[in-house]
Amino acid sequence: MCVVQSLPRESCERFARRWSDFLANRIKIRRSVVRANLQAAFPDWSDKQCRAAGQGMWEHLLLMIIEIAHVPRVIHKTTWRRYLRIEGMEEMVRTLWLDRPKVVLSGHFGNFELAAYLFGLFGFRIFSVARELDNPLLDRFVTDFRESRGQKILPKKGSAPDVAIVLEENGAIGLLGDQAAGYRSCWVQFFGQYATVHKAIGVFALSSNAPILVCSATRRSGLFDFDLRLEGTVDPAQGTADTADPQAVSQWYTSLLERAIRRAPEQYWWVHRRWREQPAAQKKVTLSRSAA
Repeated sequence: MCVVQSLPRESCERFARRWSDFLANRIKIRRSVVRANLQAAFPDWSDKQCRAAGQGMWEHLLLMIIEIAHVPRVIHKTTWRRYLRIEGMEEMVRTLWLDRPKVVLSGHFGNFELAAYLFGLFGFRIFSVARELDNPLLDRFVTDFRESRGQKILPKKGSAPDVAIVLEENGAIGLLGDQAAGYRSCWVQFFGQYATVHKAIGVFALSSNAPILVCSATRRSGLFDFDLRLEGTVDPAQGTADTADPQAVSQWYTSLLERAIRRAPEQYWWVHRRWREQPAAQKKVTLSRSAA
């Protein structure tokens, strides 16, 4: 990190483009998983398109690391307009200022770390649930970065009581909603395939009657050139079909994340085994009817 922070951003960007080819095509880190995921999500794509998207993913991840290293010296309250274009700002701010609990959702897409950092920069205190990293030094660095602008990190394991307290006090919880969660979770349709998500997300929102915001930070071109976008909101108090139960909530935000990913597939973390579980035949029929 010291080396990355000491180099000019232009040099870091050039290195990221070169190393992405090395990681994707020479070392071949999880290449079979990335290719299988891309072929499942985009069955009409050629091998060339899948290879390009896989390399683009690694380039995006390297650029994301560079941005995390440099962002405290680049983006401030007086400079963020140079690097960001915000879509849906009025509705986003209006919802976050409600004197009610809120749930802010994103996925492993775009620079979600930068999005959470920006919420803190704008004065919104978000309590984000995140897994501790295996490397304690890296975990400390990332946690310090995340909390440098007011974001508070809650551990993924055993954080349910803390989440309940935050929601009871009309706070905002930040979650990533695209992680495989096992057979006892909610089943959803994701890129036409059956996938699982954590049921707790829908339970948190519905039990506390909290509006849900789905947000993304998509890179337009190179470093620090982003669209911060409100993909959609839903309010359980309005009693719509999207908030009928945790299953409906899960499918609603999963569909929004899929729509965002389709705009820039190379910015999604295809290294995750997103479709590792498959439901039984009877469950598939129920899910197909729900999706229809």
